[in-house]
Amino acid sequence: MRGETTTVNGQPISGASAGASGKRRGGPGLRPLVLGALLLLVTACGGGDTGAGDEKGPAGSAKKEDTTASQAVVTVAPEDGAESVATSGALKIGATRGKLTTVKVSDPKGNAVEGEIAADGASWKPERHLAAATKYAVHAVAKDAEGRESAKDTTFTTLVPANTFIGHYTPEDGSTVGVGMPVSINFTRGITDPDAVERAIKVTAEPAVEIEPHWFGNDRLDFRPEKYWAAGTKVTVDLNLDGVEGRPGVYGKQAKKVSFTIGRSQVSTVDASAKRMKVVRDGKQIKDIPISAGAPATTTYNGQMVISEKLKVTRMNGDTVGFGGEYDIKDVPHAMRLSTSGTFLHGNYWGASSIFGNSNTSHGCVGLRDVRGGYDSKTPAAWFYDKSLIGDVVIVKNSHDKTIQPDNGLNGWNMDWEEWKK
Repeated sequence: MRGETTTVNGQPISGASAGASGKRRGGPGLRPLVLGALLLLVTACGGGDTGAGDEKGPAGSAKKEDTTASQAVVTVAPEDGAESVATSGALKIGATRGKLTTVKVSDPKGNAVEGEIAADGASWKPERHLAAATKYAVHAVAKDAEGRESAKDTTFTTLVPANTFIGHYTPEDGSTVGVGMPVSINFTRGITDPDAVERAIKVTAEPAVEIEPHWFGNDRLDFRPEKYWAAGTKVTVDLNLDGVEGRPGVYGKQAKKVSFTIGRSQVSTVDASAKRMKVVRDGKQIKDIPISAGAPATTTYNGQMVISEKLKVTRMNGDTVGFGGEYDIKDVPHAMRLSTSGTFLHGNYWGASSIFGNSNTSHGCVGLRDVRGGYDSKTPAAWFYDKSLIGDVVIVKNSHDKTIQPDNGLNGWNMDWEEWKK
């Protein structure tokens, strides 16, 4: 045994060296060496799997997370923190080297500004003007070609206008009115940008019907359908005037929603020649009333007129409508206004009962028999007053006078539909 040679991986180890220390040292010392050599051999032959999860391995290697910043850039005008920002035209949101995916603009109450991202994703614009004296928050997100997101959050505050306007509207919120009632808005300042004001007002109906606006001068805007409203229609008016620049340096300060209901249909026709009025309710005649219209020298307007005001009692003075001191009646009962210029359908207690149905004696109004004080509910004037709504239609025909002007009262029905839409 002393002359034998042991080999490991082909390298000789002398027997003398292996056993020089005796059995206690030589035996244990050889095993680690042999095992280590065998491990090296296995590794060299590729039998191990220590490199299976190495990132450099071409097959099955783990994908490295992309932490490269997005190339998309979100742009917002006005700049963050800007004040006294214009309510129209100043807000612009865009993206370069990417496309917008999310845009939110809201006021402190969380009310969102409606808008639309362009088809190419390069820009967003609001659908309408902003409110005045309001702080807005902007949150916009864009993605680049690799799908990486970039966001921008800013705030700005719109201007506080020095000069403002509002619109006085009729009918009243929550009211029930007749089928002839238009939406009529009178502005406290003359409007020089009617398109901007029109865009800020939306009138809708249920059931739906086409509704068109028409300007009378520069301070009145009316809305109506082609024909009288259908009974039972629900009409809603959105006045989004807050922040609208109606004329240079003059801004609306009104944001209000009102609604009203169309009641039953009632259309009454006054025949000035026959001196009678037929009342038609929901397509059926319910009354034929003798009347006294305008005298030959002071005839009653022809045309479609809408009751715009109801007064249990009122004073009628000729001085206020160009008739001098011809009359001054302090207690005219059951008066219903048909025009701004002073045409009324009212009770008449001072004329003899015989004139109704026989003679036209008024200064342009339509008179119905009544008693002084209007206490008798059975008189024709009291009956008609009680059965009428603001917004009911009264048509006058066969009078020796012209047709009333569409802007004289709520009487736009006297304008052709095509003309109205112009």
